[in-house]
Amino acid sequence: MNALNQFIPDTEPERQFYFIEKASELIKRQAKENGKPLTYFIQTFGCQMNSRDSEKLAGILEKVGYVPCEEEDKADFVIYNTCSIRENANTRVYGRLGHLNAIKKKRKSLKIALCGCMMQEPDEIEKVRTQFKFVDIVFGTHNIFKLAELIFNSFEAEGTIIDIWKDTDKIVEDIPNVRKYPFKSGVNITFGCNNFCTYCIVPYVRGRERSREPKEIIREVERFVADGVKEVMLLGQNVNSYGKNLDNPITFAELINAVANVEGLERVRFMTPHPKDLSDELIDVIAANKKICRHIHLPLQSGSSRILKAMNRRYTKEGYLALVDKIRTKLPDVALTTDIIVGFPGETEEDFNDTIDVVRKAEFDSAFTFIYSKRIGTPAAVMDNQIPEEVTKERFSRLLAVVNECATKRCGLDRGKTLPVLVEDVNEQNPELLTGRLSNNTLVHFAGSKELIGQIVNVKLNESKGFYYLGEKE
Repeated sequence: MNALNQFIPDTEPERQFYFIEKASELIKRQAKENGKPLTYFIQTFGCQMNSRDSEKLAGILEKVGYVPCEEEDKADFVIYNTCSIRENANTRVYGRLGHLNAIKKKRKSLKIALCGCMMQEPDEIEKVRTQFKFVDIVFGTHNIFKLAELIFNSFEAEGTIIDIWKDTDKIVEDIPNVRKYPFKSGVNITFGCNNFCTYCIVPYVRGRERSREPKEIIREVERFVADGVKEVMLLGQNVNSYGKNLDNPITFAELINAVANVEGLERVRFMTPHPKDLSDELIDVIAANKKICRHIHLPLQSGSSRILKAMNRRYTKEGYLALVDKIRTKLPDVALTTDIIVGFPGETEEDFNDTIDVVRKAEFDSAFTFIYSKRIGTPAAVMDNQIPEEVTKERFSRLLAVVNECATKRCGLDRGKTLPVLVEDVNEQNPELLTGRLSNNTLVHFAGSKELIGQIVNVKLNESKGFYYLGEKE
């Protein structure tokens, strides 16, 4: 008898490789009965960490025998990797589930799974349990790596399998994954968040902050480089606090410097830092190493010190602007992008004008602007003085105009220069053009053959279009 059949390993990821083999036997059998391979479709909602999680889900699915499918309606296994930052993401998921229910009534073999942040919310789990009983598998953010085990169990059991962990100190990364791009990849360095901003549900759905060991991160980057990766993005809810909870603490600046020194790697990015933790050491490391991309995403959220205190952001308007000045002085070629929330409870016209003032002074290269979304379970959801929708929408329009004005000015600064571009894909609107990114993350479109995809080439930036450049390869 095969030793693999004699016991189920207790340790991870060995346990999951056991279930990958077991699940693959079931998938092969069903594929033979169907006369064709089983297919999967993954819809990802949310941030870069969710996208990285979906690459792991795809890797496990392909390891057990599923093949990718571009059409959701024709797939044999559909996974929604959910986000809970804003309410509209939940609404979209439930809308898609209603559509899948109609398909499953005609095709009983269709398997449906929900995972991700939304599934860490007790109210949402109960809603799925009672109103969407046709869903086969429900799991959260902490046990993405368990997909093969859950698939195996779903073939053996009736009804919905719900496997949600409230929290964990476990990190399991050495599992199969399928990268969206062969030449670039995200690399998780931290999980969870300890900041508890009053509007944000992330600490409740992603758990407490925990860091991976630096040697494991470096080893993963080295494997990626050997596999043709030119650029990695270090990922975490707050990358600046990386390493604080390790037995041998190190700083994020020390980690990114070590990653940038991996031989063969050409670019390093990171997402997302917190202004309160962004150190002089990190700025100096970026300035000293050209491999580290000239882009810092620095979430503002509000320009009002009063609102920032209510948000529990732990910095002031003046402190944020001082940090921006320091970054721009030491990194004159950096692109600064940000997140801004309009309509946080209690926001006055004066508070909003403070936000406009910061946008004008910081001159962000771009900004993700959001209307405040009440998330049940967060302190802000029960605060007094929730802002009327008509007031928020009017402020949002004014903010957007100022953001666009500043971004247009910033983008045009590199017009006429020749700069290296990592070519990512064929342009979606014009198949005769390629699309790539500068070190500062600005998009560039230029004529070229698709053989250049995945390469870093020099492009002359001839024309600025506000948020992107038109150029020509040199």
